[in-house]
Amino acid sequence: MIRINQLKLPIDHTREDLAHKISKELKIPEHNIKKIQIVKQSVDARKKDHILYIYTVDVSADKENQIIKKLKNPQISSAPLNKYCLPEYGSQTLAFPPVIIGDGPAGLFCGLILAREGYCPIILERGEAADVRRKKAEAFWMGEKLDLNSNVQFGEGGAGTFSDGKLNTLVKDPVQRNRKVLELLVEFGADPSVLYVNKPHIGTDVLGNIVSSMRQEIIRLGGEVRFSSQVTDFHIEKGRLTALEINGAEQLNLEAAVLAIGHSARDTFEVLEKRGVPMEQKSFAVGLRIQHPQTMIDISQYGPGNSKILGPASYKVTYQSRGGRGVYSFCMCPGGYVINASSEEGRLAVNGMSYHARDGKNANSAIIVTVTPEDFEGTGPLAGVAFQRKLEAAAFSYGKGKIPIQLYGDFQANKESREFGDIAPEFKGAYTFSNLKEMLPPYIGEAFIEGMEDFGRKIQSFNRKDAILAGVESRTSSPVRIPRNEFYESQIKGLFPCGEGAGYAGGITSAAMDGLRIAEEICRRYRPLK
Repeated sequence: MIRINQLKLPIDHTREDLAHKISKELKIPEHNIKKIQIVKQSVDARKKDHILYIYTVDVSADKENQIIKKLKNPQISSAPLNKYCLPEYGSQTLAFPPVIIGDGPAGLFCGLILAREGYCPIILERGEAADVRRKKAEAFWMGEKLDLNSNVQFGEGGAGTFSDGKLNTLVKDPVQRNRKVLELLVEFGADPSVLYVNKPHIGTDVLGNIVSSMRQEIIRLGGEVRFSSQVTDFHIEKGRLTALEINGAEQLNLEAAVLAIGHSARDTFEVLEKRGVPMEQKSFAVGLRIQHPQTMIDISQYGPGNSKILGPASYKVTYQSRGGRGVYSFCMCPGGYVINASSEEGRLAVNGMSYHARDGKNANSAIIVTVTPEDFEGTGPLAGVAFQRKLEAAAFSYGKGKIPIQLYGDFQANKESREFGDIAPEFKGAYTFSNLKEMLPPYIGEAFIEGMEDFGRKIQSFNRKDAILAGVESRTSSPVRIPRNEFYESQIKGLFPCGEGAGYAGGITSAAMDGLRIAEEICRRYRPLK
């Protein structure tokens, strides 16, 4: 096929316009074009009165090599042929099926690949199925008691199930794992456009159905998915993992375990530390969620009226504070909600969530500030966990169990808010006015304000006084890393740290890609069970 880069068209173009443009670029009649495959679609919004789609497309036509040679255009070449492939099976024999601890993106995609290759994996998930945990989360938001094992953080699909379902990643991908992840998501129900749009998303409502369908496929192929099955201990003999304890009672013997716990599995981190599994402190970021009217973001990013074609706009802003800390937006949710994402009693954390339609009134994102081990109290591997817990306990206290909120102008003035401005709040979970500036460490609050003022120069009115803040956003990434060698194995033999909780991913797509990476290593070592 022929690949064409930098193909530019107006945002209101038709499929016929695209074919005509390709015909013009290749200098061939349209009837000679056999197939058009969109590889990438992005938006050039630098000129608000002339916004363009920019495409990369692969085109099938007669005499492709002759066309490329004749044109001598650096933007036109042969389409690359590289495709995702699994390695040849290894020679070792497994006495037990591989076990995957955690059913988030890393564990789920690892399990799906292994199931399709005949390894009959067992996935252990402390939470419940996606539809059940959704009901639990909604009940919690309405005031019922928090379920410590089935909530926004724990359960089928992981924390990403309650998010915007964003699929973009900055991970370099020479072996096409990213493409494979997207193809699998489409296979199980995602819109095919996620294969090529620049910033694809699924939406929390659709994502739950997709992960459930993937689970059913794993089971159909001979795998197991066990819910309400928390790993409570690790049996290690002579430096090798030999068995897992489940729910404090059952023992499951094994030879290979994929440690795909999420970034909030703090009690599991504690067990790992107790059993001598090497872990390290890791930098991460904390901050607050901010809400703006979605129409304000749309006009700033696209100009008036264009969001009707392009959909709700997103943004990404970054700043380096005078003190050297990074301040940046994270997990931006167009047309979304700020949600109570707590998973521990007496502690409160927030996150953002959008449905597929992204039709909420507000845009929200986390504005977060980097923290490093130098900010933590203590030197142990779980000092970052303690740092998070301290902030979350303060958030719970300041909000009296509800989400503590404050207007940005009052945050600057260091006083509790009393009433909303022109922005109507969009929350999942009860909320109350408080003083978030007082709640945060001074160095975080000062860097936050610096960043906000800079962002106000990049996006008009971003630093408006009535922007609604909510805290605390503390679960941006794992506070620990569980080291692994070049074969993705811990110092403890048979244990394969994987995904976001182990410190090797930062979002749905990168976690799923890491799950594929571990599945490849298991295939490389062992024969399938059937």
